[in-house]
Amino acid sequence: MTTRNRIPVPPWGLAVAAMISVQLSSAFSVNLISEVGPAGTAWLRLSLGAIIFLAIARPPLRSVRRHDVPTLLGLGIATGLMTIMFLAAIERIPLGTTVAIEFLGPLTVAAVRSHNRRALAWPVLALVGVILLTEPWHGQIDVLGVLFATIAAAGWGAYILLTQRIGDRFTGIGALSLTVPVAAVTAAIVGIPQAAGHLSLGVLVAALGVALLMPVLPFILELMALRRMTSTAFGTLMSLEPAFGVLLGLIVLHQQPSIVQFIGIALVVFAGAASQRGGARNPPPLAEPITTAPAPDAVPADRPIRDA
Repeated sequence: MTTRNRIPVPPWGLAVAAMISVQLSSAFSVNLISEVGPAGTAWLRLSLGAIIFLAIARPPLRSVRRHDVPTLLGLGIATGLMTIMFLAAIERIPLGTTVAIEFLGPLTVAAVRSHNRRALAWPVLALVGVILLTEPWHGQIDVLGVLFATIAAAGWGAYILLTQRIGDRFTGIGALSLTVPVAAVTAAIVGIPQAAGHLSLGVLVAALGVALLMPVLPFILELMALRRMTSTAFGTLMSLEPAFGVLLGLIVLHQQPSIVQFIGIALVVFAGAASQRGGARNPPPLAEPITTAPAPDAVPADRPIRDA
């Protein structure tokens, strides 16, 4: 029986479920942040995620070469910092606004890599959308929250560039079992002191829940979706993620956006979808056979998957 027959859910449904899982994890993290702080939440989420990945996939240590080490370490550190900054941002500003600002990172990377000046219009359009979302003319903007989200955007941009390099060397889940532990150690530097004295069974159970929602479940769902749709179509669909951030912020956190903010998120989503046009990349062949995951599970290098 084929994979297509075993999975009745259409690929776009899997991608949407992955986005909902990501944003649910972020929304549910808000309560955890109030207990152990943003860095403490990042440390717990990444640490538990790392344990799960190590349990289901053997790290491809024998396949790692000396020149891979800086990239693997850099990717893990970028993931850890990006997670801390994102959680620090949603502690101060609405979830949808944070996701939209963070989305500027991959948009800018896509525009610069396209080698087309016209493509630079999309991150500019998204920036206009972000301005509408933050409504600075009201004078109530949380500068620190926006700064944290902007740093997370830079981290996501670096994450994409580094993941592409790793995707050209490794396939499947093996790389995550290497980079997520590094991210957890990075977050631990600030996260352990922040969470110390506030850990309890309830906190650990809540942290396990958000870790399952992100990164574990989205990776599985996105991997299944990528088997059955092109990476360009997948990337275009994933541009809806800021909209899901607004939706989950409204449902779970009761963060009601204004009409102007709805227009802003629409601009961000449109810019994200438009930026995917002509963004396909033919990944180079792997430098050597990697056997940590079967070929059908390989993640296309032109569509890296966030692991935090």
